[in-house]
Amino acid sequence: MAQWTQMQMLIQYLPDQTINELYSATTFPIEVRYFLADWIEEQRWEDFEVDNVDQKVQAESLLEQIIAKLQTKAQEISNVVDKMKLMQISRHMSMFSSQPLQFATMVRDILRKERVLLSTASSQIPNLQQFPHFSSREVVSTAPNMRDVDHLVLKVLELQECRKRIHHLQEELNWERQNFESLHVVCFVYVHACFSVCVSTRVHAHLLQETVDCLDQCQARLISRLKAWRWEQHQATIGLPFDDNLSPLQTWCEQLLGVNGKLRQEVMLMGEPIPELQEKLARLLQALIQSSLMVDKQPPQVIKTQSKFSTTVRYLLGEKVAPGKPVMVKAQIITEMQARSLGQMGTVPSENVGELINNSAILEHNTASKSTCATFRNMSIKKIKRADRKGSESVTEEKFALLFSAEITITGCDKPYKIQMISLPVVIIVHGSQDNNALATIIWDCAFSEPDRIPFVVPERVPWKRMCMILNSKFTSEIQTQHNLDQYNQHFLAQKIFDKHDISGDFSNMMVTWAQFNKEVLPGRQFTFWQWFEGVMELTKKHLKTYWSDGLIFGFIGKQHLHLILKDRPNGTFLLRFSDSEIGGITIAYVSASENGGQKIQNIQPFTKRDLDIRCLGDRIRDIDHITFLYPEYPKHDVFKKYYTGNNRLRQSMFRFCAKVKMYRCRWSLLFSVYDYYYCSLLSLETDDHLPSPNRGYIPPNKGGTGSQILYLDKKE
Repeated sequence: MAQWTQMQMLIQYLPDQTINELYSATTFPIEVRYFLADWIEEQRWEDFEVDNVDQKVQAESLLEQIIAKLQTKAQEISNVVDKMKLMQISRHMSMFSSQPLQFATMVRDILRKERVLLSTASSQIPNLQQFPHFSSREVVSTAPNMRDVDHLVLKVLELQECRKRIHHLQEELNWERQNFESLHVVCFVYVHACFSVCVSTRVHAHLLQETVDCLDQCQARLISRLKAWRWEQHQATIGLPFDDNLSPLQTWCEQLLGVNGKLRQEVMLMGEPIPELQEKLARLLQALIQSSLMVDKQPPQVIKTQSKFSTTVRYLLGEKVAPGKPVMVKAQIITEMQARSLGQMGTVPSENVGELINNSAILEHNTASKSTCATFRNMSIKKIKRADRKGSESVTEEKFALLFSAEITITGCDKPYKIQMISLPVVIIVHGSQDNNALATIIWDCAFSEPDRIPFVVPERVPWKRMCMILNSKFTSEIQTQHNLDQYNQHFLAQKIFDKHDISGDFSNMMVTWAQFNKEVLPGRQFTFWQWFEGVMELTKKHLKTYWSDGLIFGFIGKQHLHLILKDRPNGTFLLRFSDSEIGGITIAYVSASENGGQKIQNIQPFTKRDLDIRCLGDRIRDIDHITFLYPEYPKHDVFKKYYTGNNRLRQSMFRFCAKVKMYRCRWSLLFSVYDYYYCSLLSLETDDHLPSPNRGYIPPNKGGTGSQILYLDKKE
């Protein structure tokens, strides 16, 4: 009702003639607008076109509802005069029963005119500013930038009225010529009529030029918004918010197509068509038709050869496609260099760089969703031809794309148009082991590319500040949590990627290179920064989501910081941190008594996905008696109680081993041998189904017995 609220303020400043023209007493009295303001503004009038017979049923339904609501409102009103007035209006509106589409488009035009009046008056009438803006969220979502479209539509209506006046004047001129015998009178009337026609024609030509320019500007904003939608879709890969609803943009495209058609008709009806306007309208039409193909559902950005995948393209002018032969959309793989050479719309690369199976689909219209899409199901890449790589570039750094193309004919246009659109960049792999590195390429591309770049250019180095934001966005979106990486987590990540151990260092202005992100292994490790970070995300997503969301996991923390915050804490204080030494591990750092009576900080062997598949983290924490308080001082049974299962602490897991193990003297002074078959009973904390390593606590069972104890080893983390 925000729009009507402002209109009530504006009406007192409007001339009576304007109000009477807007709310005609014979078709749409102002009482209807007043009493049904809320309901009227909630309906989707913008969708209606007078020549779209498919909308007739919907228009009839709205007409019936408005009549019924007027009758109901009449019964609720105590004032007899108003009651009788509404009953009379409801009966009078029944005349639209045979023309429901005319009724719906009439209401649409009234709302449009209201918005134009409000837009014009808002800067001139201060009182209007204190009310909410008429473009409510519903209106904006129905037709983006609706003010522009409304203004454009009204200019077209004004143009049509001007042409009708010229036609009427021309008819009068012809009549005067034939019916006046007096030469003097004929000359006088003729000159006067010619002058009127000339003035009106000039006004019409000027108005036509003005309207075409307005269309050009409005379409430029639409195309800019389409590009923004694609950019937001690209950014969604790294977890940024994205509204994938294309319906408002489709409505906008259809409206501009309709305006273009009416303007082309106006140009043709002129006595002397203006070639410049015809050419400009033709260019605008072509640009609109070719810009309306969108990749609605992107293919996976990491594609393994011989694996099936799907993708969907949507044509925003699908309802305007000429009937007849179905439109076939074809897909092909293109390289980065081929993507750069696509500048000339309609050209398709001749060189085939990959064999794509099931690479064609028919453009089909869905009446329910009002969308026209081509869905490629069960696509797969049989083989790929790679370009010559530069220097140390690996196959997982090579970017491709899918090019979608078709030939389409729009109703009212005299020729077919070639349309095409490329997907987001994809990396094609041949083995699952390449997936992680390929994903790193995609993350870097999505995070640091510019909106209007040359395909698929991306900087080699970026500020750490930007990298930090991307890591946080990706982490929270992947885990689906609202709990962000805090400043301590981010500081440790900087220490990790830059190999700097200064706890007080400022990394915000340092630059991160692609090599530091995923080409160079971390010092003393066998994996890259991204491989390590992605492993933590995977572990957290599958096993630790609720722990992280509840703030029970400290997360990324370095040795110096760890010792700093735990050094004055009582024995048994612990925190959960992501492993620094292996991919996808979480460890418990805790304070314990040292041999000389002091304190020391120890780390329990990290738990991996494999460990947590067997026994959850909550039960493992419950089973360790000598950790009692979660940092800073939360009793562990209070904060982890909801994560405990019903199993006893001494629940035994039986594993049958067929092994021959020898472990010789090491720094723990442990020496034992185990032979043949046996059953091993372990506490759940150390349960595993693989042979023990020197890093993991292990005690061989007694012959014929099941009792055992856990040996906790302080591994270098």
